[in-house]
Amino acid sequence: MPFDSIDLRLLDLLQTDASLTNQSLAERVHVSPATCLRRVKALVDAGVIERRVALLSADALGHGLTAIVEVVLDRQSAEALVAFEARAVAEPAVRQCHRVSPGPDFVLVVQVLDMAAYDALVERLFTEDANVRNVKAFFSVRRAKFETRIALPLSA
Repeated sequence: MPFDSIDLRLLDLLQTDASLTNQSLAERVHVSPATCLRRVKALVDAGVIERRVALLSADALGHGLTAIVEVVLDRQSAEALVAFEARAVAEPAVRQCHRVSPGPDFVLVVQVLDMAAYDALVERLFTEDANVRNVKAFFSVRRAKFETRIALPLSA
């Protein structure tokens, strides 16, 4: 899908604040509200805008432990990879799940209340799975950057 300068401005504004009203978006990109609504709908329909969400503070909600976890499976058949991925994706504490190569089979970003909650997650997701060979966790002591924005071209 080719993007023009209006599409890029809309995407930039929505990445910053998805709660902007259609009227406000239209004013900021200098188009009519009807045009703005049509453009945003086209971006949604094309899959460019996957979803609009509120980003919550894990710390404010008491979810103070973040872990980046490398997982190596014993067997890497297509079925085994799909099975582990499905289990990881279904786990609410798993915020991100990446199948990677080379190195471990998966890298997970996990957000839990505390070490006891992490221990329970380990039991559910790794220990009970006979195909998990190795798990290596890195615990975040400070988040220096967290960004949800994707860099956009400067102009179309």
